[in-house]
Amino acid sequence: MGRRVVLVTGGAGFVGSTLALAFKRNHVDLDVVALDNLRRRGSELAIDRLRAGGVAFRHGDVRNPEDLAEAGPFDLLVECSAEPSVHAGYGGSPAYVINTNLLGTVNCLEAARRQGADLVFLSTSRVYPIHALRALPLERRGGRLMLPAGASGPGWSEAGIATGFPLAGRRSVYGATKLASELLIEEFAAMYGLRAIVNRCGVLAGPWQMGKVDQGFVVLWAARHLFGGPLAYKGFGGEGAQVRDVLHVDDLCELVRIQVAAMDRVRSRVFNVGGGPAASVSLAELTALCAERGTCRPAVAARPDTDPADIPWYVSDNAEVTEATGWTPARPMESLLDDVFAWLRAHRAALEPILAS
Repeated sequence: MGRRVVLVTGGAGFVGSTLALAFKRNHVDLDVVALDNLRRRGSELAIDRLRAGGVAFRHGDVRNPEDLAEAGPFDLLVECSAEPSVHAGYGGSPAYVINTNLLGTVNCLEAARRQGADLVFLSTSRVYPIHALRALPLERRGGRLMLPAGASGPGWSEAGIATGFPLAGRRSVYGATKLASELLIEEFAAMYGLRAIVNRCGVLAGPWQMGKVDQGFVVLWAARHLFGGPLAYKGFGGEGAQVRDVLHVDDLCELVRIQVAAMDRVRSRVFNVGGGPAASVSLAELTALCAERGTCRPAVAARPDTDPADIPWYVSDNAEVTEATGWTPARPMESLLDDVFAWLRAHRAALEPILAS
């Protein structure tokens, strides 16, 4: 038998490249291939890192089934390719987000079916409806929004949002493409015996993320506190009280390693995956944490109007994935920020043109 092959789509992106390098580092007997179209600015910086780490890079696009075929045979597909912005399509065409996030999934599923390969699919917390999340009984405490002590309802509690949270309602084109992809994965599993795991990830962050306002805000916040440039508290009154939990990408890598090793036991499961309540942070709190580590004090504007896709609070309830795998996040918010600031300083010459204003 030949060596086992892992194909990582979106493999030059932040999450994809980190996962590809982790697979190779932890399993030197694997051949790991990263496929990416290099559309997002900064992804080209991953190519040398991938090659230095023993990962083969192929320029390709999941929208083209021929590119997946030319990547060669594989035993495991880790699907990280995506247009990652929840704002994609607002004020313009939704074509790219639909073609990449939905038709790209179809092409990946068909490639996995032909190869008889397993699949790990990175979905998103944004499959949960916007209006239902906005309707949570949040209250202001200090610099953040929180649920009242002891409050709970269908799929939600102080522990966060669980997979049982109701799915009826609009969720953005981005969220819809990811939920539709999940449904197709379920059908391929039933029809063809595809072994697959779906992780609905909350906010992910860490070194090598090219942060933007609409995706990767933790790194953007850190970069502006080191390189300078404007920031803004957007929506919900412009006070910066909206809250997300944040997961260090290295914690995600550890979870995927455990899941792949336990594929027979956890196949066909859908998990919420995030930093959880202990790693939740408001924008105002993030500003204070970055000020402790940075050298700049950027002006933070207040923009009270709320964009259609924005939500005031999301924290991942990890209970199901912890029960199934034993995994829990190991890296707190402070450690994550220390890692991000160290990376920004070490690679300032390359990163400042991308991440500064």
